[in-house]
Amino acid sequence: MGSDQNMPGKAATLDGVTAVLLAGGRGSRMCELTDREAKPAIYFGGRNRMIDFTMANAAASGVGRMIVATQYRAETLHALLPEKWGSLFGGDGLTLREGRTVTGKPSGYRGTADAVGANEPEIDASQPREVLILAGDHVYQMDYRKLVAAHRASGAKATVAACTVPADQASAFGVINASASGKIDGFFEKPDVSPILAVQPLRAMVSMGIYVFDWAWLKSALRDDMANRAASHDFGNDILPRAVLEGVAYAWRHQDGGQDLYWSDVGTLDSYRLAQLAFERADRPFSMAHLSGAPRRFSALPDVSDGLQFGFALSIGGLSLRAPRHRPDVADRWTLLSETVLLPGARLGAGVRLSKAIVGPRTSVPAGVVVGEDPDEDARWFRRTDDGTVLITTAMIANRGLNRPRTFPAVTPGSRPRAAARP
Repeated sequence: MGSDQNMPGKAATLDGVTAVLLAGGRGSRMCELTDREAKPAIYFGGRNRMIDFTMANAAASGVGRMIVATQYRAETLHALLPEKWGSLFGGDGLTLREGRTVTGKPSGYRGTADAVGANEPEIDASQPREVLILAGDHVYQMDYRKLVAAHRASGAKATVAACTVPADQASAFGVINASASGKIDGFFEKPDVSPILAVQPLRAMVSMGIYVFDWAWLKSALRDDMANRAASHDFGNDILPRAVLEGVAYAWRHQDGGQDLYWSDVGTLDSYRLAQLAFERADRPFSMAHLSGAPRRFSALPDVSDGLQFGFALSIGGLSLRAPRHRPDVADRWTLLSETVLLPGARLGAGVRLSKAIVGPRTSVPAGVVVGEDPDEDARWFRRTDDGTVLITTAMIANRGLNRPRTFPAVTPGSRPRAAARP
């Protein structure tokens, strides 16, 4: 995936297709990063947001009608999407539908399927032939026209965009068994044991959470689901198994030349950090220049070191060595970053050393702080995953500053004590 994947320019609108973008989830595995933001609204690659990948795909594919279903911490999305993307969908092509407002209930949407079913009148108003279901928290490029074309050619009622992952990771996804023609004969939502592909040992085919449905079929399935009190109102648990049982579900592989294209659902702090680092390498999965939205209002990608002031910086692979603008000759003032992601507004004091860290938005790390060298010390003050990713936020830094034991230098007779540094 070293070269950029070519995306089409804005083509004619996909006639008869209405897109529904599911953007209401918190993403609890992202921990404190989603305390104040929905997962689709968290930063990725400078000041871009996770949801920008899907919005850019839709605009480039020629989607002319999109309904965005929001719920948890929807404020950022409701401010961002019309301003950044609204003009690329025409005057009324982009509609935001917040769960509590749509349902009139404090709980809002009950699940992914309910988020679509509750908006049936809004979808019906555009008289679609098909409905394209998208997720707002994945990192990928896709021409949705190819997916819709494959759906129409197969005669399916439901088509699932699919790719492969290592079999030992497949339990985090919906796993697909499909024939050579693409017809799905088995769908297993987050199974304990995943079936592997005969042609690709140790890999499993999984759902990307992107679907095309014939609207008439989906509308009937959603009405039955909404009336079923025992249902979880979820596409993976309820709607797709029904399509498989009826024999009307097909899989479409997200490939180029027989190779899976890049896709990450960025479901954990570890995958979030690693995905961002992948886009900082010279052989990045693809360019992010298309995420800028309406060109007259938004510039291209900003520097991910926003807020930092350095006189010298050297980056090799995942290692970054930076000297402060003032007194770069002093050795202990150099900053060392290894496999670390800095979110917008992050600031680092002199002499900071960070390894496998994520520094939260607008978080200032005091001088001399070291992370990634002592797992127990990291876990005491910060959020540390089993795989070693350490999340650092403003609240964590404040707690550390208040509760970390002070150390004082020894005082000899006749000397004057100096204030101890407390990194």
